[in-house]
Amino acid sequence: MKLDVINLDGGSAGSIELSDAVFGIDEIRGDILARCVNWQLAKRRAGTHKVQTRNENSRTGKKMYKQKGTGGARHGSRRAPQFIGGSRAFGPVVRSHAFDLPKKVRALALRHALSSKVKAGTLVVVDAAALETPKTAGLRAQLAKLGWKNALVIAGPEVDTNFGLAARNIPLIDVLPNAGLNVYDVLRRDTLVLTRAAVEAIEARLSEKEAA
Repeated sequence: MKLDVINLDGGSAGSIELSDAVFGIDEIRGDILARCVNWQLAKRRAGTHKVQTRNENSRTGKKMYKQKGTGGARHGSRRAPQFIGGSRAFGPVVRSHAFDLPKKVRALALRHALSSKVKAGTLVVVDAAALETPKTAGLRAQLAKLGWKNALVIAGPEVDTNFGLAARNIPLIDVLPNAGLNVYDVLRRDTLVLTRAAVEAIEARLSEKEAA
């Protein structure tokens, strides 16, 4: 599959050949994408929610009233959940929400996410993502000219310092290096922008996954 390459000024910079195994999947598996997105979101949850249990409640441990003869139910502590000021029953505890997802499924989901952008016509390849000066206003004008209002830019092995500084204050524009490419960020942005170096790295990475 061949795709035109542009530069940040909107001019043509030739073309590039994309791997069909990575960018040319026709039947996009929504279930695979959903599994990977759920895995990512669960993995990043803090899991620090917690309530006091009975042994942590500082309320008195004295027996409320005598065991027999009151005509009421038997109780031994005001820390019990049914009393005001007592501890919560079955409340949240500190834990990890992460679960395992096979590497091959993650690689497959990434290929389907990339192919979905190609199929929708929202994948753009640029020659390079670099600027001479870190000026947000200038980059914003360039992006507006290109029509990128909601985009993820995969800038290559490393993000150009000036480009990263200029882009970080622009809403709905994310800039990541090759290592940061992931399914969730690809799907949450309308346009996916890849540099030539990023395309080469992605194809090498996913071909290795497929071979494994």
